[in-house]
Amino acid sequence: MADTFDHAPQVWNAAQLREAIKDLPDDTPIHIGVAEDPGDFDGYRDFVLVNAEHVENWWPATFTSPERAETEKALTLFADWKADEYDILD
Repeated sequence: MADTFDHAPQVWNAAQLREAIKDLPDDTPIHIGVAEDPGDFDGYRDFVLVNAEHVENWWPATFTSPERAETEKALTLFADWKADEYDILD
């Protein structure tokens, strides 16, 4: 059996994001560094923000909790590869 660890990153809320970008000019591009492995930003991949959408995540009832029906409203930021030339994959 493989060794495991609990990964519980601090998910930012809207207030934290607003505070972080409050002094940026409006035309500043936003880059997103995606961890190579959980919690590992030494080898992160650099993506650019391309969209944001309000989403509602919904979890249906499960066999352990038949009455469970939860929703969560959130903002999902979508990232894409930076502008560059890339090999076409088959």
